[in-house]
Amino acid sequence: MSFDRYMEFCLYHPEFGYYMQGRERTGVHGDYFTSADLHPVFARLVARQAAEMWEILERPSKFVWVEMGAGRGLFAADFLRWVKALRPDFFGALEYVVIEPGPRQRAQVLERMGKEMDAPRFRAMASIEELPPLTGCFFSNELVDAFPVSIVTRAGGRLKEIYVEADGGNLRETLGPITDSAVAAAVARYANRLEEGHRMEVNLRATPWLISMAEKLERGFVLTIDYGGLAQHLYTSAWPRGTLMAYRNHKAREDFYDSPGEQDLTAHVNFSALIDAGKETGFACAGLTSQERFLMALGEANEFADLYDPGQTEDEKLQARLKLKRLIFPGEPEDSPGMGSIFKVLIQYRGIPAPQLTGLRLG
Repeated sequence: MSFDRYMEFCLYHPEFGYYMQGRERTGVHGDYFTSADLHPVFARLVARQAAEMWEILERPSKFVWVEMGAGRGLFAADFLRWVKALRPDFFGALEYVVIEPGPRQRAQVLERMGKEMDAPRFRAMASIEELPPLTGCFFSNELVDAFPVSIVTRAGGRLKEIYVEADGGNLRETLGPITDSAVAAAVARYANRLEEGHRMEVNLRATPWLISMAEKLERGFVLTIDYGGLAQHLYTSAWPRGTLMAYRNHKAREDFYDSPGEQDLTAHVNFSALIDAGKETGFACAGLTSQERFLMALGEANEFADLYDPGQTEDEKLQARLKLKRLIFPGEPEDSPGMGSIFKVLIQYRGIPAPQLTGLRLG
């Protein structure tokens, strides 16, 4: 089968898929950390941006915030606590919807969120298709990197696709022709100089995902946070093996065929493709920036007062500042050059004039 199909089974098989089992994926007891696991300031600053979006939309009586891939619901809880405490006007208009494909995960999020918001204004759904037309914002953090991808390589001067086949009790890779013309078109558009032996991933799921949002969003925004970059920075000799990685027990691995369904599989996001697909489906691009610049722009106005909780000791405040540093500079330069800018923030919009958003202020 194609690697795209294999990755889909590994992550989204109804019974055995990694994202469908209700396992604890993030945090100390999971396989990786997200920004929401690190400190509530991440959700608080995004909530500041959300409140500004509501104001740009002229304060509609109902503003729907749709979080896709909510995990344990940590982000949602921190977001709602901040809005309820500091922006009660916005909270009065807010409806919060979580999109989670796994039924066990949805149940866990509903249980957590029942303590933060009245049930009629909080919902958990399996897919975007279940939503009515809305005004608001579609939000995701580390979601698109988990969309299944095809893998293409150049072998013998020709483009080939990676397939997965059984070899006794094991799985192994084999090369075959590119059978989907959309995969070939993506390579030609974004990586037409792929070198011999090098690999790249092609994510064909982003366009249908954006189309599904375009069908529901009448006025508002799409806010996407993920690691990746523009095509000209992503498909270079710096990534000869591509960007696909497996994560288990907080360790990055390249054995994609070990324990299918028991480890996460991710690939860096081609933001050029997201921007292009958005334009084709009716979304304009407000801007693309790094997570570092996004959080700095939102936090500078009040000197990151959102970082602290009432009654904290000086030691607790120091620990909070260290966590903020990890959010903004998530790697030491000597270990991972440029890692602080690997996470990108893309904001797209429709149904309104070009917005001036604080999160994009630093470029």
